[in-house]
Amino acid sequence: MIDVSPGKIVGVRLIRPSAQSDLRGTFVKTMHADIFSKHGIPTQYAEQYYSVSKNNVLRGLHFQTPPHDHYKLVTCIEGRAFDVVVDLRKASPTYGQHEGFELNGDGGDSVFVPVGCAHGFYVRSKTATLFYNVSTVHAPSHDAGIRWDSVGVSWPGANPVVSDRDAGLVTFASFRTPF
Repeated sequence: MIDVSPGKIVGVRLIRPSAQSDLRGTFVKTMHADIFSKHGIPTQYAEQYYSVSKNNVLRGLHFQTPPHDHYKLVTCIEGRAFDVVVDLRKASPTYGQHEGFELNGDGGDSVFVPVGCAHGFYVRSKTATLFYNVSTVHAPSHDAGIRWDSVGVSWPGANPVVSDRDAGLVTFASFRTPF
């Protein structure tokens, strides 16, 4: 069984599968086309990748700009992460708003991030592995982001480990959205 809940941001979905455990270990079904379709979640993906991050690492807030913009399904497969989505779609009733989700790898928790939203996460465990399904192939010339500390998110840690790239991103106030 997969439980799908709408987020407060238009189009965002929290997906919590039920893990099946026995003496061998755990089995988790993270995607089901019929269930996803019922909840308006597309299942056509062009690329998959994963990241392994250490405790207190903050990655984000990232997205790709048109014409290489994409929706993504982000699944925590190990550890715990505070996952954040920011709405960058100027015509959206939730434009400029953010929403956070606690993801746990023990259950394979996922967040569906629609086109036009930024995504990032903060690692709350020793390590965390996040697996991504994205609808377009990575296009470096369209890879973009906004600063993690410019949208009012209450991140779990005051001094996260952030890459030089992420530290140098534009603020939300300076960002001119193409969405």
